[in-house]
Amino acid sequence: MNQAMNIKSRSKGLVKEGSSPAILSDIYSSENNLVIWRRDLPTGLVNYLSQVMANDSPIKFESAVSPDSVIDVLKGKFPIRERSHELVEDIQQLVDMFCCLFDAERVGMRLTVLERAMCPKFHVDKIPCRLVTTYQGQGTEWLAHRDADRTKLGMGSKGLPDDESGIYQQASQINQLTLGDVAVMKGEGWEGNENAGLIHRSPSVAANERRLLLTLDLID
Repeated sequence: MNQAMNIKSRSKGLVKEGSSPAILSDIYSSENNLVIWRRDLPTGLVNYLSQVMANDSPIKFESAVSPDSVIDVLKGKFPIRERSHELVEDIQQLVDMFCCLFDAERVGMRLTVLERAMCPKFHVDKIPCRLVTTYQGQGTEWLAHRDADRTKLGMGSKGLPDDESGIYQQASQINQLTLGDVAVMKGEGWEGNENAGLIHRSPSVAANERRLLLTLDLID
């Protein structure tokens, strides 16, 4: 790859973040492959989620939902049902925002408790984009475009773990979303974003630790 091509490729890998949900529309900028709405979850919701996770009940929902149907899909499905409305309403808001952002009638929703890293190695998604947020536990980890050696993805790692494969040079280059952050990330399937999809992975999960992760995908 010559220098001009390298500069063009790296110009696609920028990250934007802000404290307003309006920042999510910046995903349409060709140079951005990750936008992050930095937010703090309400105290009441945080307390409720702590109780839910301590309850040790399994939570796993995978469904195609619309902003109108998601409440019916989730209502009454959580432990401590009388206090679950704040979580359901927050998810409904994110579904509505994601649908509006991409003019979609429905999205693929996955809400699940994880007791181990679902995707422990750095990788890129082949889809156009995905929304992710962590309600409990450690947030998703990612590498800036400029810091990653993309030749070490997949088979290029030669089976070595990330800390040995050379996909990054220093552990300090690993970035992480925080609890409650809402991120929209481009994959390789976004038109014009080939070889620039966000490199990310699930964080390691300590013994007796659990994550509650929500993802939304375009399906139509």
